[in-house]
Amino acid sequence: MAGRYDRNPFDDEEEVSPFALIFQFPVQVVGDTGYLKRSSPEKGVHWNLVGALTWDSEGEARGVTGGARWLQRWRRGEIEKKGGEGAAGGGVVMAWLVAGGGWKKNEMPFPNKSNMHCSPFRMISWVFLLLLPITIAVGKKLPHGASVTTERISGSAGDVLEDDPVGRLKVYIYELPSKYNKKLLQKDSRCLTHMFAAEIFMHRFLLSSAVRTLNPEEADWFYTPVYATCDLTPNGLPLPFKSPRIMRSAIQLISTNWPYWNRTEGADHFFLVPHDFGACFHYQEEKAIERGILPLLQRATLVQTFGQRNHVCLREGSITIPPYAPPQKMQGHLIPPDTPRSIFVYFRGLFYDVNNDPEGGYYARGARASIWENFKNNPLFDISTDHPTTYYEDMQRSIFCLCPLGWAPWSPRLVESVVFGCIPVIIADDIVLPFADAIPWEDIGVFIAEKDVPYLDTILTSIPPDLVLRKQRFLANPSMKKAMLFPQPAEPRDAFHQILNGLARKLPHDKTTYLKPGEKRLNWTAGPAGDLKPW
Repeated sequence: MAGRYDRNPFDDEEEVSPFALIFQFPVQVVGDTGYLKRSSPEKGVHWNLVGALTWDSEGEARGVTGGARWLQRWRRGEIEKKGGEGAAGGGVVMAWLVAGGGWKKNEMPFPNKSNMHCSPFRMISWVFLLLLPITIAVGKKLPHGASVTTERISGSAGDVLEDDPVGRLKVYIYELPSKYNKKLLQKDSRCLTHMFAAEIFMHRFLLSSAVRTLNPEEADWFYTPVYATCDLTPNGLPLPFKSPRIMRSAIQLISTNWPYWNRTEGADHFFLVPHDFGACFHYQEEKAIERGILPLLQRATLVQTFGQRNHVCLREGSITIPPYAPPQKMQGHLIPPDTPRSIFVYFRGLFYDVNNDPEGGYYARGARASIWENFKNNPLFDISTDHPTTYYEDMQRSIFCLCPLGWAPWSPRLVESVVFGCIPVIIADDIVLPFADAIPWEDIGVFIAEKDVPYLDTILTSIPPDLVLRKQRFLANPSMKKAMLFPQPAEPRDAFHQILNGLARKLPHDKTTYLKPGEKRLNWTAGPAGDLKPW
């Protein structure tokens, strides 16, 4: 599968496998082997990160060796550190630091025909890389590098992403009592900034949208504005336990007061259900699977953040959307686009859920615990449970951002990575990603199997530099970023419009949508006893 990397570049002890890090940062060149130390003046320390410069007998730099592999060998004592600090003084390296082409052990010059074991394509890549500036300037501040250009999404995916749904469908909005929506929000305004807030902003968007119709007879779709996830604990965690009762109550109301639900039993209705496991309404997967999708929603189109192939909580025909991430808040943390990406791998978040799963074997199916145990001391990985005030800025300084599953496969990190141009490293087996028919996820992300988390460092450092650049160009496409956001006011091609595009592509409804007179398919008494209680 494109975008997935399985080869372990450390398998061959006699070769350093190719990889590239697109970095730009202050360094000190240390010793007569010239190994690099990343400079962190704000902390007053230097730490090993990227690689080594080798020098010829006249003191001229000959090449750059691979960071992760070089560092591991140096730590194991296979490469001797000679000389003392200050051999070349402080300065700035502005370059691609590249280890490539299969250098043999202890042979570290720039490649040529006699020492390079690679394809002609990689040779061409080297020629291109050598044309990039590699500058060591003592006491001078170098300008930032040029910003990454964009790459248009070609073919049907690009056309779908830029579709305009206006004129292609009409939506009727049921007018429900405020207890189903506005009063819930008045009770807890935190619902406006929660990652489940798409249900609120979709309602607001539709109220003033050009696709809205006040005549239900001409509607293609019917929307029931229920804020089923707006029930939070004091710590801000969602409580889905009332959601089935709220939803059942709303459906009973519309089926009693309007004729449109009964003629299709919801087959031409859509609902936003942005819970962890959608309309299964539970945050723990085992219990969500046991519950299954709320029986009364079995025929409706579900618009949900949860997506996982062959899962009982994802019905065929559902529309998978991104979680809500506050657009204005992210906009306020943008930094210049030419800011160097000096962090290789970045992640902030939980590795263990100590309250619900202290051992880490169930939470995130053990993937997050594995990330921490394997890479907490790896200098290529900037990972922590701390959530700094510079979180958004740090993502914009990073090349790869980890997006592992938590209790559910998805998280807002996916949105943040795309918006900030950080290549998302998606660790969630069988995940169904937002708007997958419009966004070319294989072109912008890296997919890591949960079982391969211990090899994250070797997998990421083996990705060819031209592929890294291509992913960054896709991420720089404004259409990609817009599709992941729910801005206020709405903008063309944003997530609101992508949802409408998904609904429009389902039209016209087929014959199975409409029931025969007197026909019933849904069981109103099915489900756990607690769900049947009045709300």
